[in-house]
Amino acid sequence: MMTAGAPEGPLVSERPLYPWAIPLRARLRAEPGDFRVDEIAATEPEGEGEHVWLRVRKTGLNTETVAEWLAGVAGVARPAVGYAGRKDRHAVTTQWFSVQLPGRAEPDWSADPPAGIEVLTSCRHGRKLKTGHLAGNAFHLRLREVRGDRSAADTLLQRMRQGGLPDYFGEQRFGHANLERARAWFAGRSRPRSRNQRSLYLSAARAAIFNAVLRRRVEDGSWDRLLPGDVANLDGSGSIFPVTAVDETLRGRCERLDLHPTGPLWGQGDTGTGGAVRALEAAVANILGDLSGGLERAQMKPARRPLRMRPRRLAWSWESEETLVLEIELGPGEYATGVVGGIALIDASG
Repeated sequence: MMTAGAPEGPLVSERPLYPWAIPLRARLRAEPGDFRVDEIAATEPEGEGEHVWLRVRKTGLNTETVAEWLAGVAGVARPAVGYAGRKDRHAVTTQWFSVQLPGRAEPDWSADPPAGIEVLTSCRHGRKLKTGHLAGNAFHLRLREVRGDRSAADTLLQRMRQGGLPDYFGEQRFGHANLERARAWFAGRSRPRSRNQRSLYLSAARAAIFNAVLRRRVEDGSWDRLLPGDVANLDGSGSIFPVTAVDETLRGRCERLDLHPTGPLWGQGDTGTGGAVRALEAAVANILGDLSGGLERAQMKPARRPLRMRPRRLAWSWESEETLVLEIELGPGEYATGVVGGIALIDASG
C-alpha cells in the first residue's frame, strides 16, 4: 500500500525495476540490423501541397542528423524540416520527414546521400509533419548470446502480452549525456546551443522524474492499479480524468487494461493528483529538485503519461538456443527497450 512521505534510496541511477525476476541475459544491438524500427504513419501524404514528405531509412544515425542533411540538400533553414518522432541511432529505422518547399521543385535527394541515409519515397502534402503525429512504431529485435531460463522467458512474454508492463522511458530518451547536461543548464553552468538541444534536455529531465515515480510504484505494487488521488488514462488515447475513489467499476476497467494509472511529466502547475499519490510524486520531485525546479523555471506545462503499457503486438521466436527474435508494435512514446528490459539484462557490450 502506498504511504505518504519521501521515498528513500537511489531514484535515477538504478536500472528500471520490474515486478518479476528477469530470467535472461543477452546482447542487443550487436549489429545495427538487430534493432529495426519502422514508423507507422498517422497520415499519408496527399500528393500536393507546399511540403514534401519523405520516407527515409537511416542506419547508425540520429534523427536530427538526417533532418539537418535534408535541410542542406533543399537549401532551407532547419525549422523548415519536420518529423514525427526521434528514432534510435544504433539501429536501422524508417520514418517520415517533411521539408517545406513552396513553389519549388524537389532537389535530387539521391544525388549524393551520406552513408547511412536512403530516401525511399517522396510525396507532396499540405502540412508540415509535427512531433507526435504518428500512429506508433513496429520493432524487429534480435537478442544474441542469450543465457538463462528460456521457458520462464516465454511465460513472462505471454504475461506481458496479456497484462502489460511498466512503461518506463527508455535509454534513448536520455541520450549520451542529456540528463547531465540538463543539470548543468539548470545550475547555470551551461546553456543549450539550439532549440533541439533545449528540447532534449527538458525531455530527459521529465523522463528521469517519471521513471523515479514509476519505480516507486513498482516497489509498492501499485503501478498497475488505480489508487484514490490518481489520474487515470483511457487506454490508447490521451484522455485522462481524476480518480477520487476507486469503486468496483474502475477497478475492473483497470484490470481489463481499459484504464491505466499515470505518472507526472513535470512542469509548472498542478499535477492533478491528490492524497498519497500527490504526496509521493511531490516527494520524488523534491528529491530531484534540481530537475523539477529547472523544469518549472522553464515553464514547462505539466502533463501525464500512463505508468503501464500494453503492446499492440508482441510475438517472439527462438532462432537458435542463443538467439531470440521479438516482433513488437507499440503506440507513440512507448519504448521497445522496456519490453526487452522486462525479460533480459542486456550486457554492456551489446
